[in-house]
Amino acid sequence: MSIYDQFGVRTIINAKGSSTRVSGGFLAPEVAAAITEAGQYCVDMADLQSRASNTISELTGAEAGIVTSGAAAALLLGTAACVAGLDPSKMNRLPDTHGMRNEVIMVRSQRNFYDHAVRTVGVKIVEIGLPDRYAGAGVRDAEAWEIGDAITPQTAAILYVMNGNARPALKEVVQVAHQMGVPVIVDAAAQLPPVSNLKRFIAEGADLVAFSGGKAISGPQGTGILCGKHDLIMSAILQNLDLDIDWEQWAPPPFFIDKQRLKGLPQHGIGRTCKIGKEQIVGLLVALKAFVAESDDHRQQRFGEIAKRLQRSIGTLKNATVTFQDGLIPKLVIAVNANAPANARKVMLAMQNGNPSIIADPSRVDQGQIGISPACLRPDEVDKLAARMRELLG
Repeated sequence: MSIYDQFGVRTIINAKGSSTRVSGGFLAPEVAAAITEAGQYCVDMADLQSRASNTISELTGAEAGIVTSGAAAALLLGTAACVAGLDPSKMNRLPDTHGMRNEVIMVRSQRNFYDHAVRTVGVKIVEIGLPDRYAGAGVRDAEAWEIGDAITPQTAAILYVMNGNARPALKEVVQVAHQMGVPVIVDAAAQLPPVSNLKRFIAEGADLVAFSGGKAISGPQGTGILCGKHDLIMSAILQNLDLDIDWEQWAPPPFFIDKQRLKGLPQHGIGRTCKIGKEQIVGLLVALKAFVAESDDHRQQRFGEIAKRLQRSIGTLKNATVTFQDGLIPKLVIAVNANAPANARKVMLAMQNGNPSIIADPSRVDQGQIGISPACLRPDEVDKLAARMRELLG
């Protein structure tokens, strides 16, 4: 029995990984304990975020940082910071960006549904480049000079979505952008592990970087990190905090929010809808420290052992082949035979609709493959998952 039974919610076996759709993974005992303890006290949220900034700065190499309500919220707040700067009047007007820098440049091949968070600020996405390498028409993609040519006085920022295939290289983008005085925001939501990526993008010159807190870091699912230049972080947090307070009473930590640099106190900002609780902030910080403390090799070994145990438990299947795929987070790939009674999609749906309900990675189901990630599997779920695979695939 679980707490979810009280509300009539069926729990699932999460073989997909730390996806928000399936509620991510599990909290380590020390993270859960920290969240519970944090909920027993009251603090000033600006003070708490300032201390979070110290921890995030230490672990990322950034000038400052904040905990956000997810990586999408970090993108929204980061964009708002690039548009409004430290001008309370501009903060108050968003998403009305008339008369402001209200364009964000993106490489066309990096467009995705998550840039809706950026457009929420009131900016227009300006696409550049033709992704021939994805269209099958050639090998080229956007190049740094095209970004430079697209920069105008209306350009508020460049949004760079980081992945292993992203082009042009971030260093090239940063060089062109900074020559024109334009900040670069990096969406690195799913770019952990390796741990080194916490510092990599800042070291390569990014002005703001957004990470998910609920994926590899294993913090509360609804958390994220925005780190980068101090002034931009200051603008972001000013557009996020509850500012229903008199100027004289308001006393944020000066090293984090220097009120003397403001001509007045902003109203509730566009990021007020991205409220983050004290419990989530503390839980994320504890999880972040634990994530950094564990080496990539140890994490890879830990998940690899779960995947190999699952592979042994599944054994040989009549209608599929099970392959161990190594990587920073190892996983299993179940390739369903072309002559099997049910194709991969039907098998995956049977897993989902069965008892227990098992959610797998469907990203390559059209190629006849079902992905199984060990990242969010409980030890007692391994044999249950294996038994279901044997039942469905002989």
